[in-house]
Amino acid sequence: MTLARIPAVVFVAIALVGSSLPTDAGDRPNVLFVICDDLNTDLGCYGRDNANTPNIDRLAASGVRFKNATCQFPLCGPSRASFMTGLYPDQTGIKRNSIRIRETLPEVTSMSQHFRNNGYEAVRIGKIYHYNVPAAIGTPGHDDPASWDQTFNFRGRDKDEEDIINTLLPGRFGATLSWLAAEGSDEEQTDGMSATKAVELLEGYGESGQPFFLAVGFFRPHTPFVAPKHHFEDHPRDQVVVPQVPDAEYFESIPKPAVRWLNQFKEQKNLKPEVAQEIIQAYRASITFADAQVGRLLDALDRSGLAENTIVVFTSDHGYHMGEKGHYQKRTLFDRGSQVPYIVRAPGCQQGVSTEAPAEMVDFYPTLSELAGLDTPDFVSGVSQVAVLKAPQDSVRQAALTELYGGYSIRTPRYRYTSWGQDGEKGTELYDHESDAAEAVNLAGHPDYEQTEKRLAKLLAERVAAAKEMPPNLKRTPLKKKRRG
Repeated sequence: MTLARIPAVVFVAIALVGSSLPTDAGDRPNVLFVICDDLNTDLGCYGRDNANTPNIDRLAASGVRFKNATCQFPLCGPSRASFMTGLYPDQTGIKRNSIRIRETLPEVTSMSQHFRNNGYEAVRIGKIYHYNVPAAIGTPGHDDPASWDQTFNFRGRDKDEEDIINTLLPGRFGATLSWLAAEGSDEEQTDGMSATKAVELLEGYGESGQPFFLAVGFFRPHTPFVAPKHHFEDHPRDQVVVPQVPDAEYFESIPKPAVRWLNQFKEQKNLKPEVAQEIIQAYRASITFADAQVGRLLDALDRSGLAENTIVVFTSDHGYHMGEKGHYQKRTLFDRGSQVPYIVRAPGCQQGVSTEAPAEMVDFYPTLSELAGLDTPDFVSGVSQVAVLKAPQDSVRQAALTELYGGYSIRTPRYRYTSWGQDGEKGTELYDHESDAAEAVNLAGHPDYEQTEKRLAKLLAERVAAAKEMPPNLKRTPLKKKRRG
């Protein structure tokens, strides 16, 4: 008997008493892996009052929401290479964009490739590995062909109408803040086209019974923040509150490398309030637009009869600042830069709950493998979070690790500790989220936190050492240096 035919009441019993994971191919669940680009946790299910995300919230209400999930590197390419291989950036050797995983790991088995090797049809729609956005929309980007049986690369009005997009730097759209309240329908946008194809495939799988690993990568809300006008109406510009920039004393209290990354985009500093409001409105509208596409996928699962036997994962590739600390976009080791939304709905697991358990994106690979009854490859560095999905009060990690050039950071349910340079020679940061969720007061060196800092420094050193250790059964090819000129 397949999981899809088990009555709902049986699922309740499984969630309460635990269950053995599927072993026969016919019992293995499908996987719908949905990822947004540059999405932070500005979602209703994460307690953001200014959000309009009913569909992502609906998924959270039927799955497990991780409050403390983090990326391994707050930049698209390194993060995506990391979670698709289950390896840390120090192990993949990929710490910048525009690198294909086979350039450094020619023999690696990617997450979707692992499912493909075990009888699943692996399909990519949109952005899973790195793309230059928006330049590469409509192309394969820096894809990995060995990961997929089929791929689809759509190009919508958001790409074709670049000439009318507002931008802080003329002629540039992906590397700086740019935005547009677009004409037309959702379905004319690249992500709308991707959702349409995903719905078509899901309906086909519902009829054929073919096991699938369907990865749907939405480009929004990555800049340019483009969404049809009606999504902007959900976020009136005059109601947008722009975060207040800290005073000079704050920036003097944190290490110079942290300040440097907060100041990486000069054109985004000291924005006029009305411009900042318009940009934040556009970012939120892009999230609402992406949420609508997620809703189309969830509805298709329900209609096709696949919902009960499909694992659904929703996430992003890293966090994103929207004016906090005077910074916009990514590449910081603060919570806004590293925290990702992470929601999992899976047969036999808890529903409608959240967990404080730390999680990392490298955990996606072993978690999905275990849920599907597959043996996780030995080289994978992540750990399975299935135990947490069944008992959200438990934890399989003490802390979650993130790195950025020259710095490493760990996040526990209560603290964030960051070290810059060798053994913190360029400065350290400690934040107590119990009293300072905004990470506004650096407690490093404070006598009341001396023992906490020592404990976290030791834990961070152990985590960094492990993340740098190359698995013995995996070879890495040195990355060729970029040519100049």
